[in-house]
Amino acid sequence: MADNTLWVAALTAGTAVLASWVTSRGNANAARFQAEAASASQRTARQREARREAYAAVIDKAVAIGELYWKIPEATRISEPESRRAEILRLREQIRDVYAALLRCVQVVTLEGPDDVAEAAAALDRATPSTARLMRAMADGDPEAERQLTEETRAYWPALTEFIARASKAVRTM
Repeated sequence: MADNTLWVAALTAGTAVLASWVTSRGNANAARFQAEAASASQRTARQREARREAYAAVIDKAVAIGELYWKIPEATRISEPESRRAEILRLREQIRDVYAALLRCVQVVTLEGPDDVAEAAAALDRATPSTARLMRAMADGDPEAERQLTEETRAYWPALTEFIARASKAVRTM
């Protein structure tokens, strides 16, 4: 009988050790899975925030350029030639500076993605009129330059609207 007791005790101990090992492996796997899920969630949140900031920067700069475009007709209505020229050139410099910032923001969006939003940002950049050349011609009195600039700015607003739509969709679907 002592022999059976010893065997039962050994079997019970072995079962307990095996059960403990299986439980600890399960707990380790669950902990690893939970850590990986938390890491993926944090990575997604950081990516969403980086994209949101990049998209907002493009929108901010694009709207700032648009506001400057709206001031161009006012400048062209100035009757005194030197004042008119000076105002047009001042606006030209402001647009150039904001455009440089917009271009940097578009490049960040190209890095952050996704591809369809990056394409919309590039299209917005392409839709930006050749303002510097046209405004220089306007300042020099070329009436055709004003008409051409007005025509070119018409493509700008739909490109901005398309960028906003794609950026919004990208942020919502992350």
